[in-house]
Amino acid sequence: MTETITKENVLAAIDDERAGWEALVAEVGPDRLEEPAFAGGWSFRDITAHLMGWRLYGIARLEAAAKGDPEPPAPWPSDLEEDDEINAWFYDRDRNIPTSEVMQTASNSYQRLHDAISALPDEALTKPDYFDWTEGTPLGTWFVDRAYFGHLHEEHEPDIRAWLAKTA
Repeated sequence: MTETITKENVLAAIDDERAGWEALVAEVGPDRLEEPAFAGGWSFRDITAHLMGWRLYGIARLEAAAKGDPEPPAPWPSDLEEDDEINAWFYDRDRNIPTSEVMQTASNSYQRLHDAISALPDEALTKPDYFDWTEGTPLGTWFVDRAYFGHLHEEHEPDIRAWLAKTA
């Protein structure tokens, strides 16, 4: 069941996600961020950079909407259409960014997201067709139901948790 969508509930969901992320990062620990423990030889740092590639684009869309600016173009080349192609592009683009910068970007993303949501009108969170890209779901629902962070929780966190349990 979905909670009532209010700006306060959306911001609280973002804050809860931030706390959960910070706890997960602490559990991994600074010495293990670059350990190639996941499919394709990816590390926790690589997973973080991958998540940020998508999240930063989402935040840029929200920031533009809050300012009344046109939606920014996707950062990846326009000929890439499949998620796997885009993910490979993000990996190639971001693989040389220092781990500390990747982790700081992830930490800062929650505040940027919080600020972008705060700057939007309430109807942007509750009106199903306010953003075309939400495909008829109110934006606020994505946060209150945690779907906005679903890729982390559904695709990556189970593997991270299994790795942590195995190496504890």
